[in-house]
Amino acid sequence: MNERLTGSHRVFDRVSEEYDAARPHYPEALYLALEELSGIRLDGATVIDVGAGTGISTRGLLDRGARVVAVDRGERMLARLRARTTCPAILANGDDLPFRAGVADLVTYAQSWHWLDPALSVAEAVRVTRAGGAVAGWWNSVDPGKADWLAANQVRLAESCPGYIGPVLPGWSMPPLAAAMSGGGLDGAGAGLDVAETWVTWTRSVPLEDFLTDLRTHSYMASMDGDVVADLIARERAELGRVFPGGRLTVPMRVYLAVGRRG
Repeated sequence: MNERLTGSHRVFDRVSEEYDAARPHYPEALYLALEELSGIRLDGATVIDVGAGTGISTRGLLDRGARVVAVDRGERMLARLRARTTCPAILANGDDLPFRAGVADLVTYAQSWHWLDPALSVAEAVRVTRAGGAVAGWWNSVDPGKADWLAANQVRLAESCPGYIGPVLPGWSMPPLAAAMSGGGLDGAGAGLDVAETWVTWTRSVPLEDFLTDLRTHSYMASMDGDVVADLIARERAELGRVFPGGRLTVPMRVYLAVGRRG
């Protein structure tokens, strides 16, 4: 496995406090769509939340009555999660889950599946999910097509951050979880799940400083030199401050959701 995958938890551990403080939550409509596409009511469901990080998705699932076990490879990320929840939190690799077969109603990846091995992770998720259960992944993203200021912000980031991955890049798309779960799958293989996809749009109201802190937590910026990042953040503070002189941003967002149901 390449270093981008194996070393990702170290990048995020360095910014665990900022990540927990400033990354966006997931809207209520996302959880409703998850229940609809999976056919599983979250209240009372046993959920393994893989790549749980600091627990943003974990808390959302717990708030809706799920029995959640959180899994992540980052020690500092899990420490933040444990500080805010009482659910089990296990330091483990999503490509090799430490659970027996068929224990979960639902396995989830919130903003995390792209850091795992596509084939191994889905095979493990299917193994630990009961018959009739489901595997689901979702990703929050800004929606620069809805706001000129946001498109300009993303273009500046793409030009300044060599590792930038995002919606203003030509050919950019969400990670191919649906293909990995379907019968067609990646490279002709797949888990053979019944897959459904949807998008959920929402609007995030966020203080400028929180938006800037959020930027610092993305891998393309968290892996850069600290002085360079400080300069980029100062530039964005000035640029965005001119657009939002009151200091609060209205950010168009969308969430991509892919769900694979077991027969």
